[in-house]
Amino acid sequence: MEWTDDSINKLRALWAEGHSTAEIGRRMGISKNAVVGKAHRLTLEARPSPIRRDGDKTPRRRQVRRVQGSTLPTLAAALTPMPADPPAPLRAPQPVERPAPVLRAVPAARPAGRITPCCWPIGEPGTRSFRFCDEASVGGKPYCEQHSALAYVRVRDRREDAA
Repeated sequence: MEWTDDSINKLRALWAEGHSTAEIGRRMGISKNAVVGKAHRLTLEARPSPIRRDGDKTPRRRQVRRVQGSTLPTLAAALTPMPADPPAPLRAPQPVERPAPVLRAVPAARPAGRITPCCWPIGEPGTRSFRFCDEASVGGKPYCEQHSALAYVRVRDRREDAA
């Protein structure tokens, strides 16, 4: 925006009438921040804060409660044993349902050296059936051969698409 003498006079008049910066901006077709910036550069009278607390015009300072001395417990208090809680009443043990383990055939040959399991997630996280693939990972990748084929897809050359 280019500030002309007319626009500056209009800004001063609207400012003197007590309009908000947003309202002045709407009436002049400019942003609120443009109004604030120009008012600051023109050193117009500062506006009072629109935030009022209980009708009091003077801002209050929050009282900070100061504590004297250390807030940590003493060593003697930390070393005193806590009173023992009475034992909880015994309940009959409840049977726990566990899913049957999934058995897989172990591959005949695994690569020599450090064997790390495949970390491909199987199932929905947070459910009992969630687990990771336990095949051996290949070629320094985090996945087994089957999951590597899914995870790593060869990028096509753009020249293959041409023609």
